[in-house]
Amino acid sequence: MKILILGAGKMGSFFTDLLSFQHETAVYDIHPQQLRFVYNTYRFTSLEEIREFRPELVLNAVTVKYTLDAFRQVLPVLPRDCILSDIASVKTGLKQFYAESGFRYVSTHPMFGPTFASLSNLSHENAILITEGDHLGRIFFKDLYGSLGLHIFEYSFEEHDQTVAYSLSIPFVSTFVFAAVMKHQEAPGTTFKKHMAIARGLLGEDDYLLQEILFNPRTPAQVEHIRVELKQLLEIIKGRDAEGMKNYLAKIRGKIEG
Repeated sequence: MKILILGAGKMGSFFTDLLSFQHETAVYDIHPQQLRFVYNTYRFTSLEEIREFRPELVLNAVTVKYTLDAFRQVLPVLPRDCILSDIASVKTGLKQFYAESGFRYVSTHPMFGPTFASLSNLSHENAILITEGDHLGRIFFKDLYGSLGLHIFEYSFEEHDQTVAYSLSIPFVSTFVFAAVMKHQEAPGTTFKKHMAIARGLLGEDDYLLQEILFNPRTPAQVEHIRVELKQLLEIIKGRDAEGMKNYLAKIRGKIEG
């Protein structure tokens, strides 16, 4: 298959490496310096090169802020039978865009990134496959993710957004709170150092990505759960309630193990 990858960033390069040995691939990036370290693939910097390549599948791997803009830029030079695809962690506006584009499409969300995941071993990672879209496109990504050992879950756009609001907003907000109250330690303990590593990795992500995940309409309800739990825990601590703490620890251990 002839596959065009939009964006030569970390995930774009990852998918280029993954696909280029079994497919004819090309990478398009408006910043030529980004293409210096991609190999075994065509490197495009103009729309005319894309027109001549005639891709059968376009994989949009640009930063989430520019996902829709990148699609709109290349649509005029794509063959009408080309399948559009994205790996965006925020799907805001994509369902409507696809419906209006007139192109076949497939949308997925690899639930891992280069910050924390080992891209050479993804057997403990997950991927979401959106149930709407082109049947053949979904089969392609299902086979691709299966070959990586990923655990695949199939959700609608709506179900995806609900899942992201829970699985990303809670750890994101918890990490933000840790970073907001922390003080640098000369002799930090192991737990502190692990939290610091997570905070540094998360805060190294794109600001727009963090914003869009937290601005998900379903996020406030999830953040409210954190506020309720902190209030309960603070009352136990202030009251030095040993029995209350025992019960609280039993409750959260049950959640972790369950």
